Amino acid sequence: MPPLRGDEAIVGVPEATVVDFWRFAMPDLRMNNTRGLFAEFLVHQAVGSSKPRVEWASHDVETDDGLRIEVKAGAYLQAWDQRAPSQVRFTGLRARTWSPDRGYSEAKSYNADVYVFAVQTAREHAVFNPLDTAQWEFYVLPHPVVASLGTDSASLKAVRTAAGPPVPFPALGDCIWSADPRPGATAD
Repeated sequence: MPPLRGDEAIVGVPEATVVDFWRFAMPDLRMNNTRGLFAEFLVHQAVGSSKPRVEWASHDVETDDGLRIEVKAGAYLQAWDQRAPSQVRFTGLRARTWSPDRGYSEAKSYNADVYVFAVQTAREHAVFNPLDTAQWEFYVLPHPVVASLGTDSASLKAVRTAAGPPVPFPALGDCIWSADPRPGATAD
């Protein structure tokens, strides 16, 4: 099926289009799932990939030359009322892979070449704007570094220790390409 444009009519629902569904399902980028998808979109844009997102792939973004990227997103603010900003923690670093032929793998593994940890940095709802890439911090780690952590989850502090200073969005693509650990890979 070709990608949806948004103006397609929903058959049997008068005057409803796919955009209406999108507005219903994803109206707030503070929602955990939606924020994660948006972070994946930002990474997809940063590396210039033309490959579509695959729901059950072992990674979130794939470049045109096959670099597999896992994107983990976090934020201090959530869609619900909070007493204090959230602690940022990234989960699911290791996961079981799935294939239609074999089902789920027996063991969890690190399944991407590069990991991008994206943090929406706003700490006040009045200024929260996930569409402003200046409000995002990105940390990029190659597979071997993430695997050396030996854990299924990592705190933001642990990611910062391993990755160093955050990468701004305009430099994200270059940083991802530089972290490519595949044999023979060269920075673009």
